[in-house]
Amino acid sequence: MTTLILVVLCVVVGAMELWAGRQSKDQARAFARRVDELNDQVTKQNGVLVTVGEQLTAELSRVKRDVLPALDSRLRDNSGQVEELARLVHQADSYVRSQAGRLQDLEQQRVTLAALRRKLGELETSMRSVTAGGDAEVAGRVDEAVARLTEVERGGAEMLELQRALTRTLEDVEDVVAELLRYTEGELDSAVASALAGRPRVGGDGLSVTATGRLWSRDEQLQDILDEMYEACLRANGLQVRFRTVEDADGAGRGVPDHRRYFLGGRQMEELAGAFTALLISTGADLAPGGTPAGAPAGGLSREPAVRPVVPAGRAPEDEAALKSLLRVLYESAGAVAQIGPLLAVRTREELVAAVLDPAQSLELENDEVYWDPSTAIVRLRRLPAHQLWELTAWGASA
Repeated sequence: MTTLILVVLCVVVGAMELWAGRQSKDQARAFARRVDELNDQVTKQNGVLVTVGEQLTAELSRVKRDVLPALDSRLRDNSGQVEELARLVHQADSYVRSQAGRLQDLEQQRVTLAALRRKLGELETSMRSVTAGGDAEVAGRVDEAVARLTEVERGGAEMLELQRALTRTLEDVEDVVAELLRYTEGELDSAVASALAGRPRVGGDGLSVTATGRLWSRDEQLQDILDEMYEACLRANGLQVRFRTVEDADGAGRGVPDHRRYFLGGRQMEELAGAFTALLISTGADLAPGGTPAGAPAGGLSREPAVRPVVPAGRAPEDEAALKSLLRVLYESAGAVAQIGPLLAVRTREELVAAVLDPAQSLELENDEVYWDPSTAIVRLRRLPAHQLWELTAWGASA
């Protein structure tokens, strides 16, 4: 019996151990499934988090790229508007202050007017009292005042008539002066023509007019310095201005640069021709970039003139500096003409050319009236012999 109980207990224990092992396996499988499910959920959550992170990153990038600059520009605009409002407030404050000052002035004027009104009332009262006692005296004073006014009016009419007579007299004087100028200019032209023909005339004061000069520039802003350099060149070359005229270029006073004519004395044409030829040769000795003489005659320095002018041995160095200064100012102009006796320098928009003319050539250009037209003058100068013409454009550009 005891053995049977032991056997039954062993069987029960084995069955229980078998059931417990099976239960533990089921729990392990359930635990593993739960762990797998949790892993799947974590993976999904990670994916969601990654997606959300990417969206947040993109949104931050968009904010940095679009929103923040817009906010910055709006802040700047708002700052500008605030500054503008501050300026307007400041202006309004100034305006209010000025209006307050004006109101104060008006108040003072009102007080002054009130006092004046009282004074006028008192004066009117006193005048009434005086008039009541002496109407005849007041009437006499009124008649006297009217008579004085009539005399003043008559004197004004006489003054107006005197002014008209003075205006007519001034117009007559202007006509006489204009006629005198035309006569003097004609006499001087005749003197220059005689000098060019070799027959210099001597004036009543013992001073001879031996050469003529011309000056014109298209650029009015250069006119003053051009006049200064031109007259400095005259003085440096021993020439004196005997007479000068200024002529309206178009005769209508429409702002066209004036023509300036000079009648010169002090040196003969032959002496001036030699001096200016020597000066231009010295100018041609200045080398331009590349080693080419900038101021060489058009045919080159190797060409000898048909008749070499006599160059004064004691020539002062300031005459060369004065001529170069004049030529540099001419180069800065868009169009100019400068003549000093036989020397003629012409500047167009593209070229600067100088020439030394003989008397016949000077008289020909004088008769053809080409001095005031730079383009026509350059065409005529290019017909001269090569030894009389100097190309100075490159020299002016390198000066």
